[in-house]
Amino acid sequence: MRHLVIQLARFGDLVQTKRLLLSLLAEPEAEVHLCLDESLAGLAAILYPQVVLHTVAAHGTALAKLPRHEQARALLSANVPAFRILAGLCFDRVYNLNFSPLNFRIASLFEPDSVRGHVWQSGQESVGQWARLAMRWSSLRRIGLNIADFWAWHHPFPLAPAAVNPPAQGRGGGLGVVLAGRESRRSLPARELAGLVGGLLDLHGGSLTLLGSAGEAKAARQLLRELPSRHAAQAKDLCGGTDWRGLVDVVGGLDLLATPDTGTMHLAAALGVPVLATFLSSAWCFETGPYGLGHRVLQAQTDCLPCLESQPCELGVLCLRPFGDPRLMRFLATGLPKHLPEGLLALDSALDGLGATFAAKAGVEGMVELRAGFREFLARHLGAGGAWHTPTVRELAERLYAERDWMTPDLESSQGRFGLSPLGLFD
Repeated sequence: MRHLVIQLARFGDLVQTKRLLLSLLAEPEAEVHLCLDESLAGLAAILYPQVVLHTVAAHGTALAKLPRHEQARALLSANVPAFRILAGLCFDRVYNLNFSPLNFRIASLFEPDSVRGHVWQSGQESVGQWARLAMRWSSLRRIGLNIADFWAWHHPFPLAPAAVNPPAQGRGGGLGVVLAGRESRRSLPARELAGLVGGLLDLHGGSLTLLGSAGEAKAARQLLRELPSRHAAQAKDLCGGTDWRGLVDVVGGLDLLATPDTGTMHLAAALGVPVLATFLSSAWCFETGPYGLGHRVLQAQTDCLPCLESQPCELGVLCLRPFGDPRLMRFLATGLPKHLPEGLLALDSALDGLGATFAAKAGVEGMVELRAGFREFLARHLGAGGAWHTPTVRELAERLYAERDWMTPDLESSQGRFGLSPLGLFD
């Protein structure tokens, strides 16, 4: 079988495609191809050496200086050679993972019946039932599914979650700190971050390595000014100073990575390095938390979360305040729930039959029962266990299934798996 995965999103998304790619590689005599943005080819070659890579200009950063009317023409010209190669290959299955114009244009190169996810059919954009279902549960983001598992379940029998990433353990390289993510409110400002980093170094000792792109150089300088001199003097600032190979080598040798929701966080999890992740604002760990065992998340918990970064916060970024509370370091030192600041959850990574999840170790988590019901509903929908005849599952089925889902099977899998399960709900 020859498979193509189209993943045109960014660093973290590429790493989170690992479960799907490994599932395809596990098939007998499988040949797996990956279409991705050219800027990520070096990383993909390291992470997925068995996969055939096809690069395109997806993010268009090199074209941004052109007048807008010239950008589309230049983008098309840059990608035509790759389109021709892809169109000339015969793929048994195409997994198109992103909802973007370029994704749909690439999907149009193939027969619609062979495409899973986002499909170009009869001159129109179309999505399969699994993707449509995800769009509906997006209104319930506090109980969401990890995106790595969402992509993996486009495959009828994805690899077991425990086989995706190795259990995390320290490697002797000290503490690594990622300065910032793509969305500004998801990242801790220098003052709050310095309190966390200084406390971790006081607790565990070891060296300090700062990580990020060249754009985080200013944030690195601000952090060093906020840190006690004994910690700042021994810090190694690598912001903008590593290529993909260098980043993998550095991250793969750490004892712990402290980070917001970033691509480097997912890379550490993929390499089996322990993560201490801070999630606030629009970041929600049940959607994009570190995958595998041995990681901890400090998740802000206010009624307004998760929010949209594109909208201003009228509450003064209320979710940030617990990260500046001195009691946070006391909690990390003792592990006692009574020391965790109000407005935070401390969660440890876990795995179940669906994939990655998180279990609260401190703080009050108010969605436990609903999230358990949601995961049971998805498991039943996917044919991976679960039962229809519980009140929460029945309620979710009535809320999330549309009329067409009850009437006809979806053809996303060779077994017609998606779409058949609801028919027996009220038997």
